[in-house]
Amino acid sequence: MRRTKEQAEQTRCAILAAAETLFLERGVAHTSLEHIARQAGVTRGAVYWHFENKAHLFHEMLSQVRLPPEQLAERLRGCAGQEPLLALHELCIEAIENLAHNQQKRRIFTILLRRCEFTEELREAEQRHEAFINQFIALCEQQFAQPAVSARLQPGMSPRLAARALHALIVGLLSDWLRDPTLFDPLQDTGALIDAGFRGLIRDWPG
Repeated sequence: MRRTKEQAEQTRCAILAAAETLFLERGVAHTSLEHIARQAGVTRGAVYWHFENKAHLFHEMLSQVRLPPEQLAERLRGCAGQEPLLALHELCIEAIENLAHNQQKRRIFTILLRRCEFTEELREAEQRHEAFINQFIALCEQQFAQPAVSARLQPGMSPRLAARALHALIVGLLSDWLRDPTLFDPLQDTGALIDAGFRGLIRDWPG
């Protein structure tokens, strides 16, 4: 039984790896489950045994490189008694620096941001992705809404706007670096770029 489970997990990983390779090469819309099965060296039935459809497979591929909302919330609660924004600040830097450290994350985010068209076939995956984004923004807003933080926001900046601005900064940096890695060094420059964003949101953010 154990060997069967191990084989099933190996097959699942092979399918995900094949999908990642083909999505990056061909784009998501131009890759079928038949293509993925051939690339993985398995039957199409094996693909359907592990994944309901292409949207499910795409979602599971994304889940390999991003923290579930529960873990995100735990990370953001990890600075109790300290500066409430420190964990959020570190999380933002980590998200960008990981592009340099983690090749799989780089490939998958390239697929998401540059090789994916959310067609009707991927509607379910799009909805799940949007739900994840909204959960992240809501967690950020909770941090900015803490009394010790909201009193320090720049004039005219609400916790709601601050959360959306920070998310836009992260997505913009991810997308720009994946488009042209010469724009900045994720290991050398990310701290300064994220700090600039926080200074635009928080009046007394240290220089």
